[in-house]
Amino acid sequence: MPDPPPVRRTQQERREETERKVLAAATALIAQHGSRALTLAAVGEGAGYSRGIVSHHFGSRENLLRAVMREARTFALPEVGDSAADWLAATVRAYLKNVTSRRPAASAFLQMWGEAIAADPVLMPLYAEHDASFRRLLADKVRDGIRDGSVRADVDPDAMAVSLVGLLRGVALQLISTPPPPRVQAIISEAERSTRRALQP
Repeated sequence: MPDPPPVRRTQQERREETERKVLAAATALIAQHGSRALTLAAVGEGAGYSRGIVSHHFGSRENLLRAVMREARTFALPEVGDSAADWLAATVRAYLKNVTSRRPAASAFLQMWGEAIAADPVLMPLYAEHDASFRRLLADKVRDGIRDGSVRADVDPDAMAVSLVGLLRGVALQLISTPPPPRVQAIISEAERSTRRALQP
């Protein structure tokens, strides 16, 4: 019997595949060389397309950076547990496990964050917006914990949120340093325990 004809993909499916390949190429480039190495031509070459295709789908280098950041910052948040304090401690573990997963996206995210701190004019406002949103999420969970009794009542939720983001970013940067520190799982466990101790009533 003759082979069945190949399944024709829709225009939307072809577009989504192109965008996935472009984002993967851009993420890998940033993870290896930082965002300053990101040009539409270099990304197109890495994805197997022309510069024009990248420009057509993303419009500009800034839009491409935005898209990479959206993809790179994604990690699976834990399910709501028995208490808000449990959720916060589990989030610390999940964040750091994501960093050590060897995903180019995690390295790209932290590379760009370092550049944002150095006042990169494109990345600085993007990370300021992202960090403010993340701190709000953590502060709201701390408030939930005060209400459910799993977080000590005298905690300042906004200050604790800043402290937790500082813990996450500081440990994360060390975990992806070259060479990385030994006993990675022990480091993650200590960060989780420190969070629990800081929150407990």
